[in-house]
Amino acid sequence: MPATRRAVLASAATLALASRSHAQAAWPSRPIRLVVPFSAGGAADSAARVTTPHMGAKLGQNFLVENRTGASGSLGGNEVARATDGHTFLWDASSHIVNPALLPRLPFDYATAFTPISLVVQFPSVIAVKNEFPARSLAEFVAAAKARPGAITVGTQGNATAGHLGLVAFARRAGIEVIHVPYRGGAAAAQDLAGGAIDAVFTTLVSAGPVADGGRARFLAVGTRTRVESRPDVPTIHESGFEGFESNEWAGLFGPASTPPAVVQALSDALIEAVAEPTIRQRLVQIGCVPVASCPDDFARFVRDGRAEMAALVRDANIRAE
Repeated sequence: MPATRRAVLASAATLALASRSHAQAAWPSRPIRLVVPFSAGGAADSAARVTTPHMGAKLGQNFLVENRTGASGSLGGNEVARATDGHTFLWDASSHIVNPALLPRLPFDYATAFTPISLVVQFPSVIAVKNEFPARSLAEFVAAAKARPGAITVGTQGNATAGHLGLVAFARRAGIEVIHVPYRGGAAAAQDLAGGAIDAVFTTLVSAGPVADGGRARFLAVGTRTRVESRPDVPTIHESGFEGFESNEWAGLFGPASTPPAVVQALSDALIEAVAEPTIRQRLVQIGCVPVASCPDDFARFVRDGRAEMAALVRDANIRAE
């Protein structure tokens, strides 16, 4: 090959590599769209709005939080799964690992449609009882349920939700039978608990916290492995005689399956930095979150294991979506 032609080809290759490098370095080139498949003001949405301003400052572009509700979060998930603009991401929650077992006719596959980026926060589950309920500990609650099988009413945020599945898992582990009372959200269940309409709830700390703080309900245990920073006096289910038991909701960041590794890393780095920032961390704790900010590999493993666990629980307990 003539030297001149070799020089031209080498120059073209160099320019192509430089062009690709510049395109990657230029990301993000416009505001980042963050789809939250849940209602504004909820736990997952609140965590997103607390965290993303700092992320945007680090990345040099604003995050535009967009609530796309419906079908247990799968409508928003489908929108992100089909996104090809490189600037659309999903801020999903526990339904991400529950939906595959409950909604078999989805237009996408949760296992292959997304790239996990980071587990952002956990929302501790709590078992709380109305003030008139005699149990002062989780052991006493279990004893009461065993003494009156199928008589104690326990509210959750809805049928086939993470709270419902957590309640089923705990009841199976404890060997008790209770009456599940589904609500349209954990806050509604907590309000009925405060009014004495139900005996207990298995829902998030975010939902049950206000009624407990108002003296209208009483915490028995939290579902995290270690005690929650904002509620150090409340024991865990793990330490209350059910070693290894955990049940918590969570929020995490996902991209479409085609998200380049460099973008995944940039978002992960920005998120980890944001959650470590003291004022942001304090705000997350105040709204009932446990800050996590995991790396992509750890989050991918967490999602994979959780999906398998939920599939087995849904199958064995014969749970059906309404």
